[in-house]
Amino acid sequence: MASSYPLPPTREDSWFAPLSIDLIVKVFKTTFFHPFVAWIIPLCFRAQNMKYTDPPMLVSMGWAAFITLIWTLGVINNRLAFGLPREVDLSEEVIVITGGASGLGLLIAEVYGMRGATVAVLDVEEMENGEARGVTYYKCDVTDKEQLAKVAKQIEKDLGPPTILINNAAIVPGKPLLSLTLPEIDRSISTNLLSHFYTLKTFLPYLTSSDSGATIVTISSVIGILGAANLTDYAASKAGVSALHKSLAAELKQSHPNIRMVLVTPGQLSTPLFYGVQTPNAFLAPVVEPVDVAKEVIKAIDEGQNAAIGMPLYARWIDWYNVLPIGFQAVVRKMSGIDKGMGGFVGRKGVKEGKKGGEKGGIVAF
Repeated sequence: MASSYPLPPTREDSWFAPLSIDLIVKVFKTTFFHPFVAWIIPLCFRAQNMKYTDPPMLVSMGWAAFITLIWTLGVINNRLAFGLPREVDLSEEVIVITGGASGLGLLIAEVYGMRGATVAVLDVEEMENGEARGVTYYKCDVTDKEQLAKVAKQIEKDLGPPTILINNAAIVPGKPLLSLTLPEIDRSISTNLLSHFYTLKTFLPYLTSSDSGATIVTISSVIGILGAANLTDYAASKAGVSALHKSLAAELKQSHPNIRMVLVTPGQLSTPLFYGVQTPNAFLAPVVEPVDVAKEVIKAIDEGQNAAIGMPLYARWIDWYNVLPIGFQAVVRKMSGIDKGMGGFVGRKGVKEGKKGGEKGGIVAF
């Protein structure tokens, strides 16, 4: 899906601009760190009649065995953590996406709509592309319990009982706490956190009654772990969202083990929600394209997996930050520039300037 939004201001482009640690790791994972490729090397040595006792052969076989062991342990780790997948038949699934009128939510909705799934999008904004094949739009404020209950009944009537819920709606006021008004704080927490409780309470009865199981996807953020200047409300709500997801996963594992839980913890996404935000380090913390996140989310849903998705690379290891000595944390934080990233923030209002009125930080797709 081509974006209709202008790109945010960036530093001067150069030939190495696309280069990031994520790209390097991806290349290595499909080459030297892949078991199949690792075993090709000793096979090539054998094709040259090299003896098993020769040093190059011993080193290559040792490396291949090590990579195979790591890969096997990874498979076992995922199986122990997430269990067996459920069977997913897209022709039988009814997917509900909050904040699906634009950005990541709309991208996922359009992909599933084109693949023949039944998709319901909930948003207070009109759909960015007007309409999408296989996607039904419902104007709904997810912070309004009565609206949610009414829309849920309408979805069941129009499309069938929901089997997949993707909690994706979010807003970013992007102001210092002293500049936030109490209504702005209420609206931010309601949209980013309380709405998750409301949608879960509304749709869980449908999800738990599905004989083939169900899937719940929660879109959180690394900011919920790190925090950042001018994001007090957003960081607090995202921390709550992650805690809610993990606690609910523990509950449902006991009462409804056929429900799959997917927690998505991305860094900065290239969506209107964060328009104007500058990534502190394009190499270590590259801006994530929505299509890349969508691929991982769709893969987890399609395969019926429980999953924890972190993008870019540092997002998968960010929990270790809190293990560091507090002084070292302060140094890393200052060097990263995370607390200066919101300096150029204009949000969705800046993108829509001159097109359409609206309050800065309106409910949008993450």
